[in-house]
Amino acid sequence: MNITTLSTKSRNLWALLEPIAGQVYFSPECHANYQALGFAGSRGVQDGVAMPDRSAYFTSRGSVMGQVSGQVVTATFAVFNPEVVIPAVEQGWALTDAATICDARDRGAIAQLERILGTSPTGIDRVNEILLRAYSPLRVEGRALFAGLKGLQMPTTAVGKLWRLTDALREYRGDSHIAAWISHGLDAVELCLLTDAFSGLPLRTYSATRGWRDTDFDPATERLIAKGLLDATSGTYTAAGRKRREIIEVHTDEQTLPAIAAIGDDYDELCSLLAPWGAAIKAVGGYPKMGPHEMALAAAKSA
Repeated sequence: MNITTLSTKSRNLWALLEPIAGQVYFSPECHANYQALGFAGSRGVQDGVAMPDRSAYFTSRGSVMGQVSGQVVTATFAVFNPEVVIPAVEQGWALTDAATICDARDRGAIAQLERILGTSPTGIDRVNEILLRAYSPLRVEGRALFAGLKGLQMPTTAVGKLWRLTDALREYRGDSHIAAWISHGLDAVELCLLTDAFSGLPLRTYSATRGWRDTDFDPATERLIAKGLLDATSGTYTAAGRKRREIIEVHTDEQTLPAIAAIGDDYDELCSLLAPWGAAIKAVGGYPKMGPHEMALAAAKSA
Protein backbone atom coordinates (compact mmCIF):
# COMPACT_ATOMS: atom_id res chain seq x y z
CA MET A 1 0.00 0.00 0.00
CA ASN A 2 1.52 3.34 -0.99
CA ILE A 3 1.65 6.15 1.54
CA THR A 4 -0.94 8.30 -0.24
CA THR A 5 -3.51 5.50 -0.08
CA LEU A 6 -2.61 4.69 3.52
CA SER A 7 -2.89 8.32 4.63
CA THR A 8 -6.23 8.78 2.90
CA LYS A 9 -7.69 5.62 4.41
CA SER A 10 -6.23 6.18 7.86
CA ARG A 11 -7.37 9.78 8.25
CA ASN A 12 -10.82 9.09 6.84
CA LEU A 13 -11.39 6.09 9.11
CA TRP A 14 -10.22 7.89 12.23
CA ALA A 15 -12.49 10.83 11.39
CA LEU A 16 -15.42 8.39 11.24
CA LEU A 17 -14.42 6.80 14.54
CA GLU A 18 -14.01 10.16 16.29
CA PRO A 19 -17.67 11.03 17.05
CA ILE A 20 -18.42 7.46 18.14
CA ALA A 21 -15.50 7.37 20.56
CA GLY A 22 -15.20 11.09 21.35
CA GLN A 23 -18.84 11.38 22.37
CA VAL A 24 -17.77 10.15 25.83
CA TYR A 25 -16.51 13.66 26.63
CA PHE A 26 -19.86 15.29 25.84
CA SER A 27 -22.19 12.58 27.17
CA PRO A 28 -24.77 13.90 29.68
CA GLU A 29 -24.90 10.35 31.04
CA CYS A 30 -21.17 10.47 31.78
CA HIS A 31 -21.44 13.91 33.31
CA ALA A 32 -24.27 12.74 35.58
CA ASN A 33 -22.21 9.72 36.64
CA TYR A 34 -19.26 11.95 37.48
CA GLN A 35 -21.46 14.39 39.34
CA ALA A 36 -22.67 11.51 41.51
CA LEU A 37 -19.04 10.98 42.48
CA GLY A 38 -18.65 14.62 43.55
CA PHE A 39 -17.47 16.28 40.34
CA ALA A 40 -19.12 19.39 38.91
CA GLY A 41 -20.95 17.58 36.11
CA SER A 42 -21.37 19.39 32.82
CA ARG A 43 -19.86 22.87 32.78
CA GLY A 44 -22.53 24.19 30.43
CA VAL A 45 -23.90 23.72 26.93
CA GLN A 46 -22.21 25.11 23.83
CA ASP A 47 -24.05 24.89 20.49
CA GLY A 48 -26.31 22.19 21.93
CA VAL A 49 -23.44 20.05 23.23
CA ALA A 50 -22.84 19.43 26.96
CA MET A 51 -19.25 20.37 27.81
CA PRO A 52 -17.16 18.33 30.27
CA ASP A 53 -15.88 19.32 33.68
CA ARG A 54 -12.11 19.64 33.44
CA SER A 55 -11.22 17.56 36.49
CA ALA A 56 -13.61 14.80 35.48
CA TYR A 57 -12.19 14.81 31.96
CA PHE A 58 -8.57 14.33 33.01
CA THR A 59 -9.39 11.83 35.74
CA SER A 60 -11.83 9.69 33.75
CA ARG A 61 -9.75 9.49 30.59
CA GLY A 62 -6.59 8.86 32.58
CA SER A 63 -8.28 6.20 34.71
CA VAL A 64 -7.79 3.57 32.00
CA MET A 65 -4.12 3.54 33.09
CA GLY A 66 -4.97 3.18 36.78
CA GLN A 67 -4.70 5.76 39.54
CA VAL A 68 -1.74 7.56 38.01
CA SER A 69 -0.36 10.95 39.00
CA GLY A 70 -1.06 14.23 37.28
CA GLN A 71 2.46 14.14 35.86
CA VAL A 72 1.70 10.83 34.14
CA VAL A 73 -1.59 12.16 32.78
CA THR A 74 0.26 15.24 31.48
CA ALA A 75 2.81 13.01 29.75
CA THR A 76 0.25 10.73 28.12
CA PHE A 77 -2.22 13.43 27.06
CA ALA A 78 0.86 15.39 25.97
CA VAL A 79 -0.61 18.64 24.62
CA PHE A 80 -2.04 20.09 27.85
CA ASN A 81 -0.41 22.56 30.23
CA PRO A 82 0.74 20.61 33.32
CA GLU A 83 -0.26 23.59 35.48
CA VAL A 84 -3.85 22.78 34.49
CA VAL A 85 -3.63 18.99 34.45
CA ILE A 86 -1.84 18.23 37.72
CA PRO A 87 -4.21 20.03 40.13
CA ALA A 88 -7.23 18.76 38.20
CA VAL A 89 -6.06 15.16 38.58
CA GLU A 90 -5.23 15.68 42.26
CA GLN A 91 -8.74 17.05 42.77
CA GLY A 92 -10.21 14.07 40.95
CA TRP A 93 -8.37 11.47 43.02
CA ALA A 94 -9.54 13.25 46.18
CA LEU A 95 -13.10 12.47 45.07
CA THR A 96 -12.87 8.93 43.69
CA ASP A 97 -10.58 6.13 42.56
CA ALA A 98 -9.60 4.97 39.09
CA ALA A 99 -11.74 1.83 38.95
CA THR A 100 -14.88 3.70 40.02
CA ILE A 101 -14.60 6.57 37.56
CA CYS A 102 -13.47 4.24 34.77
CA ASP A 103 -16.68 2.26 35.28
CA ALA A 104 -18.70 5.50 35.33
CA ARG A 105 -17.03 6.49 32.06
CA ASP A 106 -17.87 3.20 30.36
CA ARG A 107 -21.46 3.17 31.58
CA GLY A 108 -22.07 6.76 30.52
CA ALA A 109 -20.50 6.37 27.08
CA ILE A 110 -22.42 3.18 26.33
CA ALA A 111 -25.65 4.71 27.62
CA GLN A 112 -25.38 7.69 25.29
CA LEU A 113 -24.58 5.49 22.30
CA GLU A 114 -27.56 3.25 23.07
CA ARG A 115 -29.82 6.27 23.54
CA ILE A 116 -28.85 7.67 20.13
CA LEU A 117 -28.19 4.56 18.04
CA GLY A 118 -30.30 1.97 19.85
CA THR A 119 -29.06 -1.25 21.39
CA SER A 120 -28.60 -3.01 18.05
CA PRO A 121 -28.04 -0.58 15.15
CA THR A 122 -28.05 -2.16 11.71
CA GLY A 123 -24.71 -3.74 10.90
CA ILE A 124 -23.18 -3.49 14.37
CA ASP A 125 -22.04 -7.11 14.53
CA ARG A 126 -20.31 -6.70 11.19
CA VAL A 127 -18.70 -3.42 12.30
CA ASN A 128 -17.47 -4.99 15.53
CA GLU A 129 -16.05 -7.93 13.60
CA ILE A 130 -14.03 -5.64 11.32
CA LEU A 131 -12.96 -3.28 14.10
CA LEU A 132 -11.76 -6.21 16.19
CA ARG A 133 -9.61 -7.30 13.26
CA ALA A 134 -8.15 -3.78 13.09
CA TYR A 135 -7.56 -3.66 16.85
CA SER A 136 -6.08 -7.10 17.40
CA PRO A 137 -2.65 -6.71 15.70
CA LEU A 138 -1.90 -3.32 17.27
CA ARG A 139 1.00 -3.31 19.73
CA VAL A 140 1.28 -1.39 22.98
CA GLU A 141 4.92 -0.26 23.00
CA GLY A 142 5.05 3.45 23.83
CA ARG A 143 1.26 3.73 23.76
CA ALA A 144 0.10 4.15 27.34
CA LEU A 145 -3.55 5.05 26.79
CA PHE A 146 -4.05 2.33 24.20
CA ALA A 147 -2.33 -0.16 26.51
CA GLY A 148 -4.59 0.87 29.39
CA LEU A 149 -7.70 0.31 27.31
CA LYS A 150 -6.40 -3.00 25.99
CA GLY A 151 -6.02 -4.14 29.60
CA LEU A 152 -9.69 -3.50 30.39
CA GLN A 153 -12.36 -6.16 30.06
CA MET A 154 -14.29 -6.12 26.79
CA PRO A 155 -17.95 -5.20 27.38
CA THR A 156 -20.48 -7.93 26.61
CA THR A 157 -23.12 -5.95 24.69
CA ALA A 158 -22.85 -5.07 21.02
CA VAL A 159 -22.79 -1.32 21.66
CA GLY A 160 -20.39 -1.83 24.55
CA LYS A 161 -17.97 -3.62 22.24
CA LEU A 162 -18.34 -0.82 19.68
CA TRP A 163 -17.50 1.69 22.38
CA ARG A 164 -14.40 -0.14 23.60
CA LEU A 165 -13.02 -0.78 20.11
CA THR A 166 -13.55 2.76 18.83
CA ASP A 167 -12.12 4.30 22.00
CA ALA A 168 -9.05 2.06 21.81
CA LEU A 169 -8.45 2.78 18.13
CA ARG A 170 -8.85 6.50 18.75
CA GLU A 171 -6.28 6.43 21.55
CA TYR A 172 -3.94 4.29 19.46
CA ARG A 173 -3.76 6.99 16.81
CA GLY A 174 -3.37 9.64 19.51
CA ASP A 175 -0.49 7.78 21.13
CA SER A 176 1.08 7.30 17.70
CA HIS A 177 0.69 10.99 16.93
CA ILE A 178 2.58 11.91 20.09
CA ALA A 179 5.40 9.55 19.12
CA ALA A 180 5.52 11.24 15.71
CA TRP A 181 5.72 14.83 16.87
CA ILE A 182 8.11 14.41 19.76
CA SER A 183 10.50 12.67 17.36
CA HIS A 184 10.60 15.94 15.41
CA GLY A 185 11.92 17.83 18.42
CA LEU A 186 8.75 19.82 19.05
CA ASP A 187 7.35 20.58 22.47
CA ALA A 188 3.64 20.66 23.29
CA VAL A 189 3.14 24.41 22.84
CA GLU A 190 4.97 24.42 19.51
CA LEU A 191 2.90 21.48 18.28
CA CYS A 192 -0.33 23.16 19.34
CA LEU A 193 0.55 26.32 17.43
CA LEU A 194 1.46 24.40 14.28
CA THR A 195 -1.78 22.43 14.60
CA ASP A 196 -3.79 25.65 14.74
CA ALA A 197 -2.24 26.65 11.41
CA PHE A 198 -2.62 23.12 10.02
CA SER A 199 -6.35 23.24 10.86
CA GLY A 200 -6.85 26.65 9.25
CA LEU A 201 -7.28 28.41 12.59
CA PRO A 202 -5.66 31.61 13.83
CA LEU A 203 -2.74 30.88 16.12
CA ARG A 204 -3.63 30.53 19.81
CA THR A 205 -7.21 29.51 19.06
CA TYR A 206 -7.74 25.78 19.61
CA SER A 207 -4.35 25.62 21.31
CA ALA A 208 -5.68 27.91 24.04
CA THR A 209 -8.16 25.20 25.05
CA ARG A 210 -5.17 23.09 26.12
CA GLY A 211 -4.50 25.49 28.99
CA TRP A 212 -1.59 27.44 27.52
CA ARG A 213 -1.28 31.19 28.05
CA ASP A 214 0.41 34.05 26.22
CA THR A 215 3.38 33.60 28.52
CA ASP A 216 3.73 30.11 26.98
CA PHE A 217 2.81 31.09 23.44
CA ASP A 218 5.16 34.05 23.13
CA PRO A 219 8.44 32.12 23.61
CA ALA A 220 7.10 29.13 21.66
CA THR A 221 6.31 31.43 18.75
CA GLU A 222 9.86 32.80 18.85
CA ARG A 223 11.24 29.25 18.87
CA LEU A 224 9.16 28.29 15.83
CA ILE A 225 10.28 31.42 13.98
CA ALA A 226 13.90 30.59 14.80
CA LYS A 227 13.39 27.07 13.47
CA GLY A 228 11.98 28.47 10.23
CA LEU A 229 8.59 26.86 10.81
CA LEU A 230 6.57 30.01 11.51
CA ASP A 231 6.52 33.27 9.58
CA ALA A 232 6.88 36.33 11.79
CA THR A 233 5.06 38.57 9.30
CA SER A 234 2.05 36.48 8.25
CA GLY A 235 1.46 34.88 11.63
CA THR A 236 1.16 31.39 10.16
CA TYR A 237 3.53 28.62 9.21
CA THR A 238 6.09 28.79 6.48
CA ALA A 239 6.31 26.28 3.64
CA ALA A 240 8.80 24.38 5.80
CA GLY A 241 6.40 24.50 8.73
CA ARG A 242 3.53 23.20 6.62
CA LYS A 243 5.75 20.40 5.32
CA ARG A 244 6.93 19.50 8.82
CA ARG A 245 3.37 19.34 10.16
CA GLU A 246 2.26 17.15 7.25
CA ILE A 247 5.22 14.82 7.74
CA ILE A 248 4.17 14.39 11.38
CA GLU A 249 0.70 13.40 10.22
CA VAL A 250 2.14 10.99 7.65
CA HIS A 251 4.30 9.37 10.30
CA THR A 252 1.16 8.98 12.39
CA ASP A 253 -0.62 7.36 9.43
CA GLU A 254 2.27 4.95 8.95
CA GLN A 255 1.81 3.59 12.45
CA THR A 256 -1.80 2.64 11.66
CA LEU A 257 -0.79 0.37 8.79
CA PRO A 258 -1.44 -2.88 10.73
CA ALA A 259 -5.03 -1.80 11.38
CA ILE A 260 -5.72 -0.64 7.83
CA ALA A 261 -4.12 -3.78 6.40
CA ALA A 262 -6.22 -6.00 8.69
CA ILE A 263 -9.41 -4.30 7.49
CA GLY A 264 -8.38 -5.01 3.91
CA ASP A 265 -11.12 -5.19 1.31
CA ASP A 266 -13.79 -4.47 3.95
CA TYR A 267 -12.68 -0.85 4.30
CA ASP A 268 -15.43 0.72 2.19
CA GLU A 269 -18.12 -1.40 3.85
CA LEU A 270 -16.89 -0.39 7.30
CA CYS A 271 -16.88 3.31 6.43
CA SER A 272 -20.37 3.13 4.94
CA LEU A 273 -21.69 1.62 8.18
CA LEU A 274 -19.87 4.03 10.50
CA ALA A 275 -20.72 7.28 8.69
CA PRO A 276 -24.45 7.46 9.52
CA TRP A 277 -23.79 6.66 13.17
CA GLY A 278 -21.41 9.57 13.52
CA ALA A 279 -23.90 11.84 11.77
CA ALA A 280 -26.68 10.71 14.11
CA ILE A 281 -24.53 11.39 17.18
CA LYS A 282 -23.71 14.89 15.97
CA ALA A 283 -27.31 15.62 15.00
CA VAL A 284 -28.59 15.29 18.57
CA GLY A 285 -25.70 17.01 20.35
CA GLY A 286 -23.77 13.93 21.36
CA TYR A 287 -20.67 15.36 19.71
CA PRO A 288 -19.91 18.83 18.26
CA LYS A 289 -21.34 19.19 14.77
CA MET A 290 -18.28 21.06 13.57
CA GLY A 291 -15.73 19.38 15.81
CA PRO A 292 -13.60 21.02 18.53
CA HIS A 293 -11.34 22.87 16.09
CA GLU A 294 -14.28 24.57 14.37
CA MET A 295 -15.96 25.29 17.69
CA ALA A 296 -12.81 27.04 18.89
CA LEU A 297 -12.75 29.18 15.73
CA ALA A 298 -16.40 30.14 16.20
CA ALA A 299 -15.69 31.06 19.80
CA ALA A 300 -12.75 33.22 18.72
CA LYS A 301 -14.91 35.07 16.20
CA SER A 302 -17.60 35.81 18.77
CA ALA A 303 -15.17 36.91 21.49
